[in-house]
Amino acid sequence: MKEKKNHTIQSSPFIVPTDDGKIIKEHFGLASDGNSKISIAHMIAPPGWSEPFQTPEFDEFTFIIKGKKQFIIDDETIVLEPGQSIKIEKNTRLQYSNPFTEPCEYLAICTPAFSIDSVNREDI
Repeated sequence: MKEKKNHTIQSSPFIVPTDDGKIIKEHFGLASDGNSKISIAHMIAPPGWSEPFQTPEFDEFTFIIKGKKQFIIDDETIVLEPGQSIKIEKNTRLQYSNPFTEPCEYLAICTPAFSIDSVNREDI
């Protein structure tokens, strides 16, 4: 990370270790630069990937770059495609997945920053 008085260029994001094939590169946030107000991550979810239901304590914005991503929010299934985005309010129960045949590349922005302690994932 290269910092100057009025800007920071991030060219070495924090690679979040995963065991489900998902690639997470956090450019700004708690793990990368200690920022607790916002996190910005570039993600690639492989085909067949899913997470357990969760009720995050942060707002999350998702922008789809390639592929499709499925959201289950309050028993409603939503599928986003490239160029679409969504804002999900904090304290909303939801599940993320990619049940499709191609990877899904997207950006995720969380306010306040993502933290494993505030995502509140349910046991599988």
